[in-house]
Amino acid sequence: MNDKKALIRLRMSDAHYAGNLVDGAKMLALFGDVATELLIRNDGDEGLFVAYDNVEFLAPVYMGDYIEASGEITSIGNTSRKMVFEAYKVISPLPSAGETAAEALSKPILVCKASGTCVVPKERQRKNA
Repeated sequence: MNDKKALIRLRMSDAHYAGNLVDGAKMLALFGDVATELLIRNDGDEGLFVAYDNVEFLAPVYMGDYIEASGEITSIGNTSRKMVFEAYKVISPLPSAGETAAEALSKPILVCKASGTCVVPKERQRKNA
């Protein structure tokens, strides 16, 4: 995989609200994990997530949904790394068809997108030095 792109797929197992709704903060946690992988691949260090510039929650996520979160480094500064993230629902439970029924969505649903900045101090950058 390209060192400037990363992908995580995870089944949502914890509902936070009534109706098995998952807390939106879970998407940000996934984006944090994607950012960490990107920094390790790019710099050889986990770095620090310092700010989200923008976050948009676009569709609900429910317990049992499979979410695919991806990110990409869009700009590299001296110590800063600008990134963009997207999270898609790719599999959903289908309780109307049975307790264990689920379906792979023919068209993934964009549930969240964000942009942010991470920092890797110069002395911790082991790659591209």
